[in-house]
Amino acid sequence: MTIFEQTLTVNNGNRISQLGLGTWEIADDKVAEAVRQAIKLGYRHIDTAQDYFNEAGVGEGIRTSGVVREELFVTTKLSAAHKDYDSACAAIEGSLAKLNIDYIDLMIIHAPQPWANFRNGEHYFEGNLEAWRALEDFYQAGKIKAIGVSNFEVVDLENILNNGKVKPAVNQVLCHIGNTPFELIDFCQQHDIVVEAYSPIAHGAIIGHPAIQAMAEKYGVSLPQLCIKYDMQLNTVVLPKTANPDHMASNAELDFTITDVDMETLKAIDSIDYGQASVFPVFSGK
Repeated sequence: MTIFEQTLTVNNGNRISQLGLGTWEIADDKVAEAVRQAIKLGYRHIDTAQDYFNEAGVGEGIRTSGVVREELFVTTKLSAAHKDYDSACAAIEGSLAKLNIDYIDLMIIHAPQPWANFRNGEHYFEGNLEAWRALEDFYQAGKIKAIGVSNFEVVDLENILNNGKVKPAVNQVLCHIGNTPFELIDFCQQHDIVVEAYSPIAHGAIIGHPAIQAMAEKYGVSLPQLCIKYDMQLNTVVLPKTANPDHMASNAELDFTITDVDMETLKAIDSIDYGQASVFPVFSGK
């Protein structure tokens, strides 16, 4: 089995490749080629979002990849701005049109708050239920094969679990060495919600971290490879982003196992200085 064939099964029986390609910050006119290169290398899971403004390019890359649609898994995200049913439905229709790939494998609410109010204390419970109802309707219609959320905390998940008709398939969250939301991961896994890890290399801030670099050297791998493997061994889907085919290939060279002892050492690293990448989320303008 290759790394690209390694999958996790979500609660409706669909399978997701555990290693995917993230496309944040890849421009719409460049992303089609990045997607084609990734698929040529063996990637079968591509992640995009309405707020990345590159869905059309991702769709072009899928359609022109030379690989049949059914072999590919495509995720997009409903913009965090949509907290009412009608605007969410219109936005979902927009994603289907821009991607133009017949159906979406997974669509998720990008955040519980609109980006300008991210983590400001308001949880938008009713608005998220309205957005969730829109996703449920497209799911029931077969236009989306699985639905989920992103950046949701436990209280946000409980709102959907207690009031929605369909259980979220995934929760996509920031998760990397030095910033691993263990309690949230445990909650999700206890409720049969797959965790997806974005920014496994901490927006690049991990590069040069002495303890993590030393661990990578111990295994004879690169620091990014160690970081991606760490998330995979937490039983998460991992979504490193890159438009560089060399990096795509390197990120998939994961034929090693971190020992339990070393995993515990990595779990104990509890802080990473993001430096210039500390402004998060990038969409908020804060």
